[in-house]
Amino acid sequence: MADDCFGHPRLAAIYDPLDPDRGDLDTYLRTVEEFGARRVLDIGCGTGVFALLLADRGIDVVGVDPARASLDVARAKPGGERVRWICGDATALPPLRVDLATMTANVAQAIADPGAWHGTLRGAHEALRPGGHLVFETRDPARRAWETWTREHSHRVTDVPGAGSVESWVQVTDVSGPLVTFRWTYVFAADGQVLTSDSTLRFRERDEIEADLTAHGYAVHDVRDAPDRPGKEFVFLARRV
Repeated sequence: MADDCFGHPRLAAIYDPLDPDRGDLDTYLRTVEEFGARRVLDIGCGTGVFALLLADRGIDVVGVDPARASLDVARAKPGGERVRWICGDATALPPLRVDLATMTANVAQAIADPGAWHGTLRGAHEALRPGGHLVFETRDPARRAWETWTREHSHRVTDVPGAGSVESWVQVTDVSGPLVTFRWTYVFAADGQVLTSDSTLRFRERDEIEADLTAHGYAVHDVRDAPDRPGKEFVFLARRV
């Protein structure tokens, strides 16, 4: 089930304006170029920012996401008709033979349930052509990123076109082992409505991820730094064998 920030129509509509800096996608664009990928599966595509960047470059893209409200936003964007959008997850995809599968931003960590995580790795493997690659990022648990997820560090007021002023902040609500749960709060000045969205991320260790990839038929090609968060994340590139 998608978190409310992706699945609630009013929140999905403001997701992009509240997170306009997508410099994190540069590393994925470079990976597409590095491997000469012409067919890409974007797992957890959300509002379609990355999928549409690829489509603009003439790449054949399939975007899959469980949040119908986010997909509605993606479809309505210029060029949305050039992407094949699927409401669901990587465990139930139609037959594909893509060169590259991606999980950008928090997608890999948001698949917190172990069964769903293993199912996603299997689904991506089936969707890739032999020799194709899976690329995703995940935060290094040792850096304890969640310690800065506080109202003090995150509070802001954003003027959103068509929606008016929106106040937002995040607060961690629980830390249980590798699982970190947090709540985003949104206050709409136009009518005073307050909406919240709870999310849980799993902070996996590097060796755990490498073992999972190997167990599901991948060879770890490389583990790189994330240019937008140097020293704080692992970027995994795994090849289907």
